[in-house]
Amino acid sequence: MDSKNHKNNFAYIDVANLHNAIESFGWKLDYARFRIWLKDKYHVSRAYLFIGLIPKNASLYKYLQESGFTLVFKETVYDHNGKPKGNCDADLVVQAMQDLYEGNSDKMIIVSSDGDYASLVKLLKEKDRLEVILSPAIAEKCSILLKRLNVNISYLWQQKSNIELKEKAPDGDKTP
Repeated sequence: MDSKNHKNNFAYIDVANLHNAIESFGWKLDYARFRIWLKDKYHVSRAYLFIGLIPKNASLYKYLQESGFTLVFKETVYDHNGKPKGNCDADLVVQAMQDLYEGNSDKMIIVSSDGDYASLVKLLKEKDRLEVILSPAIAEKCSILLKRLNVNISYLWQQKSNIELKEKAPDGDKTP
């Protein structure tokens, strides 16, 4: 069965991994367009964003929710430089395992280049529940632990024209 027959696919998105990789390319992700692209391309009915909770980002969280994402917050801690850190890897794995166990979705999409997800990806592959890994990083920076699993990996930089944040029109009509 190909992805077009799956109507209830879930995406699990490591926001820190996604944001940092896209930022390294020098462009910004349009999360609303990205959510639509996930729905259209992979029939994603639920897209989880695993994200650190920082109170001053409340308007960002509201925008992400209005764009159709389900936010899963992780309490943040701050490093010695004052940079927030909200490691969401375990939360993403637990949510994916819960959905797998409960049979909540047909197929699963993992959005990350992080090798910490290799065990999850391996299990999803064995259970025939993995649709694709969407790697925010270029192939050379996607973890070898993911690549060794011989699964479908698609690179988001190749979708730039579909998911890049466009500058607003100069006439201020609020169209992208």
